[in-house]
Amino acid sequence: MRTVIFDLDGTLADTSGDLIAAANHCFIGMGAGAQLDPQRDAATALRGGRAMLTLGLDRMGTRSEAEIDRWYPELLRAYGDAIDHHTVVYPGAIAAVEALRSAGYGVGICTNKPEGLAEQLLQSLGIRSLFGSMIGADTLPVRKPDPEPLFEAIRRAGGAPDRGCLVGDTVTDRETARAAGLPSVLVTFGPAGGDMATLEPEALIGHFDELPEVVARLIG
Repeated sequence: MRTVIFDLDGTLADTSGDLIAAANHCFIGMGAGAQLDPQRDAATALRGGRAMLTLGLDRMGTRSEAEIDRWYPELLRAYGDAIDHHTVVYPGAIAAVEALRSAGYGVGICTNKPEGLAEQLLQSLGIRSLFGSMIGADTLPVRKPDPEPLFEAIRRAGGAPDRGCLVGDTVTDRETARAAGLPSVLVTFGPAGGDMATLEPEALIGHFDELPEVVARLIG
């Protein structure tokens, strides 16, 4: 089976608002007040919890790996407690997934979000049942950009590892697909969208309406 695997944060859904709220919860707990802005720092949020803690602690002038390690579990706890207050699925995403499924493609998710949180978010958004697989950062001993999580997402979705593609929004997604020897499709509507062309993916899309035709061209 031909298979399309999606990244989650910044690709299927804009999760930045809830991620930034969780990070600011930590900075407030440190006694420093909110350090991240939901608009200005959205791109950093979509790179994950440690990236947000690093940026905030840099602004506070107190960055250390020990401090990041100390607060990271609290960030995850706070995020899990309010995982869907601001998160929205990008326009056209669900229609594109349903169109791919109707055309006979397997679909799945490969994310560097912890598996438990990814499952929680997908269930909360009501879209988990659309995906035949879901591989998180801690599902396997390795994570993206290692290609094995992508291959496993393809296998669990019922696909052949040499007949898939990855839809994402970061250099990590681009490098994961390259390491797997598979094409990548990068979205340009996220916070870092303007930088995607420099990564030279096999395709760029500015709206999910474009995806089914692009996938058909890339993997048949």
